[in-house]
Amino acid sequence: MSDVRALLKLEVPVIVVVGELDIRAGDLLALGPGSILELPKRADEQLEMLLNNRSIGAGSAVKVGEKFGLRLAAIGSPEDRLRAAAESGEARDGRAEAA
Repeated sequence: MSDVRALLKLEVPVIVVVGELDIRAGDLLALGPGSILELPKRADEQLEMLLNNRSIGAGSAVKVGEKFGLRLAAIGSPEDRLRAAAESGEARDGRAEAA
């Protein structure tokens, strides 16, 4: 039970994936201020939410004041989210095994 309480106190980084793109190294080096990278995702597609590189939810981008937010359409089970959080905590504590 104390393990669960400790997990609930962990601060974990959440990543929202807007899109991914493969780019040639030469094109990457040519980027500069004002460059635009066109992502292969449509603006109305759902964004994926990751915790410790594991998908735990999805939703749509929303504006919250002057910031972005994510309106969740789907979220993984509490067990899946805790498992991902625990793995994140282990990695921060140095207890995770090398891949």
